[in-house]
Amino acid sequence: MYAVIKTGGKQYKVSEGEFLKVEKLAGEIGDSIEFAEVLMIGGEKTVVGAPVVDGAKVTAKIAAQGKDKKILVFKSKRRKNSRKLRGHRQHRTVLKIETISA
Repeated sequence: MYAVIKTGGKQYKVSEGEFLKVEKLAGEIGDSIEFAEVLMIGGEKTVVGAPVVDGAKVTAKIAAQGKDKKILVFKSKRRKNSRKLRGHRQHRTVLKIETISA
């Protein structure tokens, strides 16, 4: 069984027992989070929401809080000897999907 959930302005396909990296969510390690915005549930019978599936929810537990790998942003202007190098590390939350209920 799998579900498509929406969090942080993005959509993710999740299954029970898998780990998922999403944008930072409030909470500490071990806290439980419930996602009510379930867009689709698949498996034996597929249910597509309009826009969400009524009564469906996905529960997950926070496994880790931290930062992603560094992304380098390089800007330059040709023939001007003008260069900028910036680094960025996005805050991330790692979730362990526990249950999917329709």
